[in-house]
Amino acid sequence: MDSDPGIKYRRILLKLSGEALAGDKPFGIDSQSISSICNEISEVKNLGVEIGIVVGGGNIFRGLNASGAGMDRVTADNMGMLATVINALAIMDHLENISVKTRVMSAINIESFAEPYIRRRAIRHMEKGRVIVLAAGTGNPYFTTDTAASLRAKEIGADILLKGTKVDGVYSEDPMINPDAEFYENVSYMDVVSRELGVMDLTAITMCKDNNIPVIVFNMKTTGSLKNIVLGKKVGTLVSETHLK
Repeated sequence: MDSDPGIKYRRILLKLSGEALAGDKPFGIDSQSISSICNEISEVKNLGVEIGIVVGGGNIFRGLNASGAGMDRVTADNMGMLATVINALAIMDHLENISVKTRVMSAINIESFAEPYIRRRAIRHMEKGRVIVLAAGTGNPYFTTDTAASLRAKEIGADILLKGTKVDGVYSEDPMINPDAEFYENVSYMDVVSRELGVMDLTAITMCKDNNIPVIVFNMKTTGSLKNIVLGKKVGTLVSETHLK
């Protein structure tokens, strides 16, 4: 499918947290939430946008929390990687049910459920019009799925990294705690670090800075937000080289 000439970003990397798939549930997968997300993805796909997705696993298992409770960190992170595979398969199933061709690719060897992640193959899938869902993070313990998203965005040549969250963008403080927190339309990579804005972990944001990968943080629950972003409309917060004024 040819892309719509009005779109600004022709290849995107969408980072979805596991919590986004849980909706309002404390854990697990909420069918209504994942269906809503997949409908948004389908709409953007129909514009001719090439889409890669990196998914987290915090709705099922969070390795860092388990490590803090005494579990071996490597074992805990391995379990977290498996949780992302479960989420990736759920996304694939919902997308395929609405006629979006999808491939799950895993950074760990789990070929009964997913293809191995191979960069050139991933790019070819997108060129053929398939959505790729990238599971198991980087395949290594101690690295977050945000870092995996930054790495994959660079590897597949994404125009932008989109981080879907439950809030409208980046704030001076957590808006769920302080409703008077200041909203930022634009912040720099170094602003994120120096002001401890919590957009991504240090490794992930440094990778974006070093490779000049712009990031937009936005509310995935707002209908039409993903489409508006690829059409170049102002949505959420842009993280780039531009500093706060």
